[in-house]
Formats: sequence, C-alpha cells, structure tokens
Amino acid sequence: MPEDVKREYRSTLRAAQAADTRSAIVAAAAHLFVERGYAATTIDAVAADAGVSRKTVFTAVGGKVELLKTAVDWAVAGDDGAVSVRNRPAVLDVLARSGAKDLLAGWTRVLVGIDVRVAGLFRALEVAAESDDDARTLLEESQRQRLSGAREIVKRLIALNALSPDVSRAEAVDIAWLATDPVLYDRFVRVRGWSVTRFEAWLARLLVTQLLG
Repeated sequence: MPEDVKREYRSTLRAAQAADTRSAIVAAAAHLFVERGYAATTIDAVAADAGVSRKTVFTAVGGKVELLKTAVDWAVAGDDGAVSVRNRPAVLDVLARSGAKDLLAGWTRVLVGIDVRVAGLFRALEVAAESDDDARTLLEESQRQRLSGAREIVKRLIALNALSPDVSRAEAVDIAWLATDPVLYDRFVRVRGWSVTRFEAWLARLLVTQLLG
C-alpha cells in the first residue's frame, strides 16, 4: 500500500474513532443528566459511564455545559449532523405544504418527535438554569430558537391566508412557541401517563383551534 494511502487510511480511522468516542461521551452525559440531574452529574461520572478518561471528556466535548448543550442539540436534531433543524428534510416538507391543517399536523409530528428525544434533557436544563448561569444562557438560547421556529410556521400560515382573524400575528407566534415547549409533552406523557399518539393528536387539535379558528 503506498505511503500516502496509508496516511489517509490512518487519518480516516482516527477520525472515525474520535467520532465514536465523542458520541459515547455525549450519550453517557445525556443519560446521567436525565437520571441524576445537572448538578449531580460530574465529569468523572460521565467519563466512567463512557469508558474514557476525564481528560478525554474535556478534549472531545468540553465541560458540563458543553456536554449538556451538545446532548440537547443532538436530541433536537436527532443526530450529530451539522444541518440545522430548519433545513432538515422533515421541516422543509412541512413548510412546503399548501394545506394549513396538513401543515400543522406535519409540524406537530416533528415537534413530538423532538419531544420524545429531548424532554428529559430539557427538564434537567430547566432545573439547572435556576442556579447555573451557563445553563440559564443555554436555556435562553433554546427559547430563542424555538421562537424562531414558531415565527416560521406563523409566517407560512399567513402566506396561505389561513391564520384566524381572531388572533394577531404576535399572539399566534406565542401560541406556536408554547407548542414547541417540551414541558407540555413531559407533563402529559410522563406525569399524566398519556400515550405519545394521544398527546400528538391533542396538540394538533389545539393548534388548529387556536391558529385557524
């Protein structure tokens, strides 16, 4: 095997190993944040759960807030890809729909899919934000991103001339923003024992009633 091919092979192998290590660390952190909470999760615990050294955790991902941010980002997106949620095929498909009810049904499906993955982490983040400045900053950024997504949906409803005349644009954005809050899923599904299917149907009906009239 030529030397340049060997170098490329070794480089590719190292990159793959580094990605696997990073994934294992983030998965371990996500598990511990959900099970123990942010404050009780230590870097040493994450390292032990992932089967790596403490130094590797910092090198591969970072400190606790970086671990939480990465875990939340990956849970929202569904993977560790660099493509933003706004530009994911599922969201692009929703925004391209020409029927308002169909659009809201598709968007609800996307939201609930995110809720299933992120609700536990988001609960840990909200608790952490009460006492940790870095976690609070992360929560505020998450809220801004959710607000941006809500504005996109309302903008599309207005373009379809489907927004109810009984609700202002600002009110519609607030309602859509609330629908993106994983706390709704957490309370109905985890606390009250609703099925995911029942929650999705309820959320879709709520959005249709509130936004379309």
